[in-house]
Amino acid sequence: MITRLSRRQILGIGAASLAGGVGWPADGRATMHGGSTPYQPSATPGTPRGDRPYWDKTYSGGPIDVAPLPPGLPGEHYRPVVVPDGDALPFKVVDGIKVFHVIAGEVDHAFDPGLRAKCWGFNGRVNSTTIEAVEGERIRIYVTNRLPVPTSIHWHGIYLPNGMDGVGGLTQPYIKAGETARYEWTLRQHGTFMFHSHHDEMTQMGMGLIGMFVVHPRNPSPEHRVDRDFSLMISEWSVKAGTARPNVLEMTDFNVLTINGKVFPSTAPLVCKTGDRVRLRLGNLGATDHHPMHIHGHRFRITATDGEDIPLSAQWPETTVLVAVGQTRTVEFIADAPGDWAFHCHMTHHVMNQMGHDFPNMVGVNPAGLDEKVRPLLPAYMTHGHTGMDMGKMAEVMPYPRNTISMKGATGPFGDYISMGGLFTIIKVRDHLTSYDEDPGWYQHPAGTVALRASGADLARDGIDVNAPMDNGGRSAAPAPAGPTAPSGGHRH
Repeated sequence: MITRLSRRQILGIGAASLAGGVGWPADGRATMHGGSTPYQPSATPGTPRGDRPYWDKTYSGGPIDVAPLPPGLPGEHYRPVVVPDGDALPFKVVDGIKVFHVIAGEVDHAFDPGLRAKCWGFNGRVNSTTIEAVEGERIRIYVTNRLPVPTSIHWHGIYLPNGMDGVGGLTQPYIKAGETARYEWTLRQHGTFMFHSHHDEMTQMGMGLIGMFVVHPRNPSPEHRVDRDFSLMISEWSVKAGTARPNVLEMTDFNVLTINGKVFPSTAPLVCKTGDRVRLRLGNLGATDHHPMHIHGHRFRITATDGEDIPLSAQWPETTVLVAVGQTRTVEFIADAPGDWAFHCHMTHHVMNQMGHDFPNMVGVNPAGLDEKVRPLLPAYMTHGHTGMDMGKMAEVMPYPRNTISMKGATGPFGDYISMGGLFTIIKVRDHLTSYDEDPGWYQHPAGTVALRASGADLARDGIDVNAPMDNGGRSAAPAPAGPTAPSGGHRH
């Protein structure tokens, strides 16, 4: 018979349990001094949930009078996350409480060397500040406001006392310019969460006041441990060509799409060793756009939402995960295929830099003689778009307004232009690595494993006629080779 304990029983909480503090026994489990009930996390990774009733006893983590446990330390009690192009916030421990200091202020931010903007951010970074903590510990977060306007910080998806929830004017007074506020609570869950301004959100989140909040499990199961654990914040911006400040009044036509505040080709690669178990924590605090994030060469399992871990029996394999606005999704995979694998949003206009939406479709237009006629009035005029928007290296030499990266990509290992931007990065998997912290360069493909120009001998051997006409359905109009006929009433394949 299986006995299901409530969260109160599992956590061993209650007013009588608060006295005496906690300790770290040899087996790594914390226990309350003066009691025999060991601390267990509210949801141990890998624990079956088949016995859960339709209506659980709690959907908010249970009572808030939780006895705090000792602070978890990086490298000792958890493997720190990797924040490409960013960093985890430092902390110190004061009287058993983990203390952080968040500073909101203006940042001169580079999305790419060719595009900078006056943004707002946390601790000098834009979209790439991560707070790391451990389930069961007590945290204290000071928020200093160096903006010219009031603000407040909401801890998105986290169980806490109502007065710590951070909704300006509702659960707390504003943090006025120059003031510092104190948030403090005991963490009663683990998972991937976020934090962001919750005052004048359209302006302040649109200017960059967003971050990730990772809470590691207190007693992770062996299955929970990974070799590479990446924290990736997805966001969107409107930065008009030639300007230097995000347009926070934009609601639909965003033209700068970022991972941790960077656009490709400035996004840092995700470096892995062949065989590594990899976790990607994906958060989306954009304004309107959902992002189907797609991996090449691998499949992953969707293992968690910002609600909690998904039990193994309910996880499913995917190559694309939809990360909607306000959500986090955690995916895990084994990096078992060496190479340079693309990882990107599959909305095609989200992998282009600073594209506009206010010009006509030029595909198929014959521009012969047009440039010569226009240049007496606009000397730098150059017709483009009539062959599509793959501008290649020409995008690097065309005259653009200052502080603009329209259609910028990067030259790849074959000398051709990678015509991608925005929400695009590369997962670099290598058999041998000297360091995770260094870009290993382009992948060296084994002989015979690259799609190259077909030779005449190849075409002749396989009977390929490159000049064969096409019918209206897109199929070759050449006679089909003789072969077996499908049975009457059947289908040919």
